[in-house]
Amino acid sequence: TLGTQTDYRDGEAQTDPYSPEYVVPSGSVPELLTLATLTWGRGLPAGLAEVEMIERAREKRAWEATLPAMDNASHITKRRKMMEDMERKEWAFREQEIEKLQEVRLEVLKKLLRSREENQNELDAKCLDDHWQNHQKAKEEKIKKIQHDCALMLRKLIAKRKNVMGKLERRDIIKEYTDFASQTYAPLSRIGYFPDNHSERYVVKNFYLNTFAGLCELEASLPDSVTQIEIKAPKPKHTTTKTGFIKRSARLEVDLAKVHQALLEKKNKVKEPKKPLRFLEKVEKPVPRPPTPILEKPSIEEEETELAVICLQKLLRGRAIQNMMFEGKEKRLELIRELHTTLTLQEDGQLLLKAEEQMTLALEQQHDLQMHKLSSVENHLAREEGRVLANMLDFLSKELVRLQEERKIHAFVMLAERQRRMREAEESGRRQAEERRRQEEDEIFKQAREGDWWSTIDSYLEDIILSSMENTAEEQAREEIQRMAVEINDIAYEMESRRTRLQSEEIVAELVYSFLIPEAEKMAMREKVRQSQRKHIYAAHQIIHRGTE
Repeated sequence: TLGTQTDYRDGEAQTDPYSPEYVVPSGSVPELLTLATLTWGRGLPAGLAEVEMIERAREKRAWEATLPAMDNASHITKRRKMMEDMERKEWAFREQEIEKLQEVRLEVLKKLLRSREENQNELDAKCLDDHWQNHQKAKEEKIKKIQHDCALMLRKLIAKRKNVMGKLERRDIIKEYTDFASQTYAPLSRIGYFPDNHSERYVVKNFYLNTFAGLCELEASLPDSVTQIEIKAPKPKHTTTKTGFIKRSARLEVDLAKVHQALLEKKNKVKEPKKPLRFLEKVEKPVPRPPTPILEKPSIEEEETELAVICLQKLLRGRAIQNMMFEGKEKRLELIRELHTTLTLQEDGQLLLKAEEQMTLALEQQHDLQMHKLSSVENHLAREEGRVLANMLDFLSKELVRLQEERKIHAFVMLAERQRRMREAEESGRRQAEERRRQEEDEIFKQAREGDWWSTIDSYLEDIILSSMENTAEEQAREEIQRMAVEINDIAYEMESRRTRLQSEEIVAELVYSFLIPEAEKMAMREKVRQSQRKHIYAAHQIIHRGTE
């Protein structure tokens, strides 16, 4: 019984539609009650599927009404057959619904899979971007470090290059104080000087600025012209030139002054009161209008005749205008042809301009493509050059290391050879000393057996001569050995300087053959002897154990 007006829509104010209560009369089944299962949000508002369901329910009710009664066997058979057909139709319809539902679910599953793949691709792209960013940061940090190290090494090289010979130079104090970029004015922090450590020494401390007494004394020492300012009136500007003409700036100033004065007058102007009427004026009444004439309505025949005359006049006037236009066209036919030719030429020129523009655009595109190809080729060439240079530098560094190792091995070989020769010389000396000692002992034994003093004298003289000869021979042999060692060293160094890679490999192979192979053969021989001895020991052990048993 009451009505209200709100600021909300019906969809916002009411969630479910209102369903009033109802009463069904006895003996009637309204069709609307068959749709009581449909509620708002579940079938309502009705769509295409709900309409199809309602139509199927109507068809089923109509089919149920056509079923025969169950009063005899033929009707029962017919009823059963009709029900079986209807059941098959319902099963077919249910299968179609299931297939549709499966298709809908399949589409939903495809959408979900597609969205999952897109999300995974986005995550992969994000991860790749993060990895790329991290690599870029690491690369930039590495490049900064390399540039810093490069600058440091360049500074060191420049400092070394300034004094290649390593001479000590005295400090030139005059040069340092004349050069404002020297260590005297701008010391480097890496040398150990930090300018911020003793910054308080540069603070200005003045008695006249930090204390009140100093300020008063400083103010008293200033002249009066500083504390007492004198203002002088400005002199008027000359608005005329020497020849008597007024300057443009002066004219502009005068005009501006006039405008300013007019604006002030208009602003300060007082409204004048209205003056009273001095004389009364008579207001004359207008002349009355005459009555409007009324035309009589013409007859239908006169109206048709008038219309026909008007149509004939229009035709005649149109024909006359057409003849005039045709005569004007014939008179100015040459001018029209000239205009046509001009227009055609202009169109041809526009076509040529369009063709030139298209040609220019094509040339620009071709040039851009060529530049892109050239840039790509240059990039590939630079990449290949970098790769080749890297491989070449790697190979050269490895060759340098190999040559250094080869020289070390050769030096070790020369030292071993020299040590072997020295040991052989020492061994030969020891052998000679042993032989000499044995001969002396034999001679002593012989002299002791003979007991003749002449033989003693002879033996003594022989011993002195032999000892002097041996000493002389030993000195000569030592000098000869040293001379031969020096010559062998010179020859070895010369061979090392002229030696090729194959010769180095041959020397290494000879060393291996002379040192490693004999040692391996010795070890194999020892193993064979050990195996053979082990057989005999095993046989002896068996015999001993058998005997004890």
